[in-house]
Amino acid sequence: MATMTPFDLSNRVAFVTGGNGGIGLGMAKGLAAAGATVVIAGRNKAKAEAALSELKATGAAEFVELDVLQETSCHQAIDRTAQKFGRLDILVNNAGTSVRKPPEQLTAADWHLVLNTNLTSAFFCSQAAYPHMKRGGGGKIINIGSMMSTFGASYASPYASSKGAIVQMAKSLAVAWAKDNIQVNSILPGWINTDLTKKAREQVEGLHDKVLARTPAQRWGEPGDFAGVAVFLAAPASDFITGATIAVDGGYSVQA
Repeated sequence: MATMTPFDLSNRVAFVTGGNGGIGLGMAKGLAAAGATVVIAGRNKAKAEAALSELKATGAAEFVELDVLQETSCHQAIDRTAQKFGRLDILVNNAGTSVRKPPEQLTAADWHLVLNTNLTSAFFCSQAAYPHMKRGGGGKIINIGSMMSTFGASYASPYASSKGAIVQMAKSLAVAWAKDNIQVNSILPGWINTDLTKKAREQVEGLHDKVLARTPAQRWGEPGDFAGVAVFLAAPASDFITGATIAVDGGYSVQA
């Protein structure tokens, strides 16, 4: 996947699930600024229109409807993208949700919703992307984990389970697809200002202050903090990095 510079994504096509807001949009903006054509995928068309207006100010961007809970939708959305642009180089598995309850109160529906949204969809999308990347001579898959990939929380059993598993899945895919020049890595966001964490701050008493006290950077992260790491893991600069996990958390995970 040689290009003019280590961080040049010109002529690359990126597919970002949940790319219409939060961390997904922050990464999409970084990819677009580096020259990639960015396809954001999700269910909320109105939200996507607002995101597209921001992305198109930087580069080429489109929206494709995707229901990550449906295997056929995952495959069809990625296949349509690859057919339209003639290639698929970058997949960001970012779509996610959470149900915050004590474990004894969780229903089977709660469990399956979170696992299927956060983990199973990433597997289906990776499967769908694989033949297109292999045909193109290589590719980059970026999985979005969480601090909950490493730490536990009393209210986040299904979320933590899904985020721990997505890191291990990335390692397995990295080993399986290295022969095809496909690198698969994971990002572990810390506490970031998004719609998802806004709900967490409403539901978990004292969360805001606890995060600040634990974070050496002394702030919550912003979606824009993910633009650079997304470009790095999507670009030739990371061609010899696969199966790795990078925390983007302001030092949260290293402070005792």
